[in-house]
Amino acid sequence: MAQVVGQRAELAVKLGLLAVLACTAFALVLLLWRGQEDTTRNEVVTQPIAFSHKHHVGDVGLDCRFCHAQVEHSASPGFPSTQVCLGCHSQLFAGQAMFEPLRESARTGAPVAWKRVHRLPDFVYFDHSIHAAKGVACIDCHGRVDQMPLMRRVSSLRMDWCIDCHRNPQPHLRDPSHVFDMRPLGVDDMASVQMLSRLQSQQRLTDCSTCHR
Repeated sequence: MAQVVGQRAELAVKLGLLAVLACTAFALVLLLWRGQEDTTRNEVVTQPIAFSHKHHVGDVGLDCRFCHAQVEHSASPGFPSTQVCLGCHSQLFAGQAMFEPLRESARTGAPVAWKRVHRLPDFVYFDHSIHAAKGVACIDCHGRVDQMPLMRRVSSLRMDWCIDCHRNPQPHLRDPSHVFDMRPLGVDDMASVQMLSRLQSQQRLTDCSTCHR
C-alpha cells in the first residue's frame, strides 16, 4: 500500500506539534512566574530587623530621606547603611537582641539583608528621582508608612495601575517640596498641581519606552 503521508509532511507535523507544546510550556512558566513576581498587597514581609516605620516616621518624625538618601538623585531610593542605623542605636536600645543583625553587620562589614517589599520585574524601569521631582508623593505609591508598624505593600504595582496615573497624573501631583509629607493631597495643593500637570508630556508618559527600555 502506498504511503499516505510523506516523510517530509510527517516531519512537518511533528515539528509543528513540538512547537505548540514548547509554546504552551513557555506560557505556563511565564504565567507561574508572573503570579509570583509580586508581594501580595497588605502582606508583611519578614525582615532581619523588625523595623517600624510608624515609630520612626510617625512617632519620631524622621524624614524619608534620612534612610533613603538617594531617592532624590537616583532610580533607587537606597537602603540605610549600618552606620546610619548605629547613629542612633549604638546608644538607644543598643543591647536588644533584635539588633544582633546590625551588630553582626558592623563586625563583618556585610550589609543587613533587607528584603524588598515593593518589587518590579527586571523589564520595568522605574526612577524614584523623576517621580519625586515631578511632585509624586511617597504616600501615593507606598501608602501611609507613618501608620505602618511593619512595612507592607498597599498598591498593586501592575501595569494598568501605573498607566492609570500616567494618563491622568494631575490628581496625584503636589508641589515637589511636599512629596515627603505624610498627608493626603489637599485643597491648598491645587494651584501647584495645575502648574505641574502642564509640564507633563502625555505622549511621553504613555510611550512604551518610558518604562520598558
